[in-house]
Amino acid sequence: MPNPQLSIMVVDDTKFSSAVIGHALSQAGYTDIRFASSAMAALAMHEERAASVMVADWLMPEMDGLQLTTRIRQRDEQTNHYTYVMLLTAREGDNVLGEAFDRGVDDFISKSAMSEQLLPRIYAADRITHLINRLLEENRLLASNNAQLEEHNQVDSLTALGNRRYLQQRLEDALQRVESRGGFCSLLVLGIQNFEEMGSRFGEAVQQELLKGIARRLQQLVRPMDVTARIGPDTFAICTVGDNADDCKPNSFRRLHDGLNLKAFKTSEGYLSVRAGMSLSTLTKHDPQVSAEHLLQQVEQHLSQAYATNLITEVRMPQLV
Repeated sequence: MPNPQLSIMVVDDTKFSSAVIGHALSQAGYTDIRFASSAMAALAMHEERAASVMVADWLMPEMDGLQLTTRIRQRDEQTNHYTYVMLLTAREGDNVLGEAFDRGVDDFISKSAMSEQLLPRIYAADRITHLINRLLEENRLLASNNAQLEEHNQVDSLTALGNRRYLQQRLEDALQRVESRGGFCSLLVLGIQNFEEMGSRFGEAVQQELLKGIARRLQQLVRPMDVTARIGPDTFAICTVGDNADDCKPNSFRRLHDGLNLKAFKTSEGYLSVRAGMSLSTLTKHDPQVSAEHLLQQVEQHLSQAYATNLITEVRMPQLV
């Protein structure tokens, strides 16, 4: 049974042919039928309101049916819509039709048999375009939902640690706590200097094994109340809060530094060693106020110095202002 609301556009520079097609469609119950006398006019109408099915003559002046189809496909990509394109043709031959299918044409109607072929092909086009456009809309909604979930996601899917968003939120809370209650907040950023080298030698799967191993080891080495997160492809961070800033100097993290650099990780390629560099900043109530993002960026920037010295690089307050 036809769908009366199916949006159909008839594109033909011959008024008689358009009238014949329009009459047949109207008699079948279709009510949303528009007519264009040229491909350019059809594009303008399609731009204003997209058609679901387009019936166009192959041979037209200025722009033929194949060129029109190419433009329609480009428009469909931009609008997340699918237009079923059906060409009217007197041309025959596999080579000709094969070229047209490659250009994105969906179907053909032979002009000599149009009275028998038109309505059955329109019925089929209605079913197909409804299915494709429904799937496109479902995919759009799924992508939108995924984007919303990602916007609020705070977990790194590979290591199950917090991600960068999670760290920034917890770091912001810690800075506010220091500002109001005193004590200190320390941010340690650690990077794996030879991470890309491991990928080049052993592949991505081994890189992922190393990241999981590093995450597990960090959780074993840090205090239960510390915040641990993976903030980049090869970068982790630890946020620590406490009462006495003297308890949080670079040497306080030496066990962590040695635990990563001196003990190899078991992987499918055997035991592999990483070169981890660390940079650290500690803030108290008396230090300049900074945002979590600014603090994180500043400490990250000093990783290169940590790589060069093989020491835990301390980022002091004058460098943060």
